[in-house]
Amino acid sequence: MSGTPGRPLSSELSEQLLSVAVDILAEEGWGRLNSDRIAARARAGKAGIYRRWPTMAALACTAVGRFRLVDVPEDGGSLRADLVALASRWTRPLDREERAVASIVGAARHEEQLRKGLDEALVHPLERVVAELGARSAERGEPVEPGRLALLGSVLQAFWWQRYTAAGDGAMTPDAVERVVDDVLVPIAVSSSREPAVV
Repeated sequence: MSGTPGRPLSSELSEQLLSVAVDILAEEGWGRLNSDRIAARARAGKAGIYRRWPTMAALACTAVGRFRLVDVPEDGGSLRADLVALASRWTRPLDREERAVASIVGAARHEEQLRKGLDEALVHPLERVVAELGARSAERGEPVEPGRLALLGSVLQAFWWQRYTAAGDGAMTPDAVERVVDDVLVPIAVSSSREPAVV
């Protein structure tokens, strides 16, 4: 939020504009986000929007970049249990923040600012979560090879993008989530052949 020289920007108005932008993204989509609609909903002047964000993409980047769509799950005692807990979010319909994110996924392919917002909301938090789950597994005496941990992170990210782009409300059944964990995620993390260590 760079702003321009002049009066200090009101943080209260900034928060209101960001909240309205998220509402529009979640309810109507990226294609309907514009300064006229934001100003009308927020009962604010368009100049106040452009003093803060030069483009709608910059505004959306700030709005969604503050989300944290992935949290480190409580320690379940095993990598499988941790993955089930992490993926349990997939059993819930998309919430307001997720619907806002879902609305910009397609446009983000061509808009760097939107990609930056998605990185902050999902990609980087998920990387940190996967690293934490790998560290936990190593502490339990079951280390995950770095290459497999990276692949696990990529596949988890793919499932999250699928959640945001699939038809419907994004929800999976608990049984389906467990099948994904057992048939896809755990096999990625666990080496198929444990070769004895060379001594």
